[in-house]
Amino acid sequence: MNPRKCIGIAFMLAFGALTYAAEPPPDLARRVAEREGISEAERSRYTYKQWLTLEEFDRRGNKGGVYQERREVIFLENNDRVEQMTGPPTSTLKFLRMTLEDFADMRDIQPLLLTRDRLSFYETKTKGEEKVDGIDCWVLQVRPRQILDGMRMFDGILWVDQRDFSVVRSEGRAVPQIRSSRPGKENLFAYFTTVREKIGDYWFPVLTFADDTLDFNNGPLRIKFTIRYREYKRFGAESKITTGEN
Repeated sequence: MNPRKCIGIAFMLAFGALTYAAEPPPDLARRVAEREGISEAERSRYTYKQWLTLEEFDRRGNKGGVYQERREVIFLENNDRVEQMTGPPTSTLKFLRMTLEDFADMRDIQPLLLTRDRLSFYETKTKGEEKVDGIDCWVLQVRPRQILDGMRMFDGILWVDQRDFSVVRSEGRAVPQIRSSRPGKENLFAYFTTVREKIGDYWFPVLTFADDTLDFNNGPLRIKFTIRYREYKRFGAESKITTGEN
């Protein structure tokens, strides 16, 4: 056999293998949900600190006020895992107020989301592939199939590590937006990005940030916020039981 033909065949086979490896599996969403469930279970074994800063701006771009709070997730002496404030929140907000939906989104939407028990509520579509910090990722669009009364859901994009189906980044909005003509009842939510970092073998959120203009009935209002997740420590390894005292 001609040597040049052998090289050509080998190159075609190798190229074909690479092309095949880059194709997402047809059950990509299911695999992502399974990995998210494992990641969420692992994260439940960790303590960490969570710092929120939210800024509002008036129509001229001047800062109106700031809301700040610090929380920590700890284990008590009876091994119960709890979330608690490390001090009273501070607020100089003039136009906005934090709502129950805001705090629910911080717990359930912005950090981790697409676990198996939630997957049936969403429709998903693969939107190609991109690199995120040098990692080959599939881009997965996630949208609610139906939003039932009282539900908080996610509408956006996930970047999924092609090697183990871990979500390394997410971007979108918590929905639904709550529209109302009654003063004080309108509740809108910013478009956000959550960045993850590898902690041990799993990807945990380390930063959520947003810079968005919300179109309220009485006029647009720009907000910026950051949520920082710090000092992850696995219970029983790096961490110790604490009573919550600083």
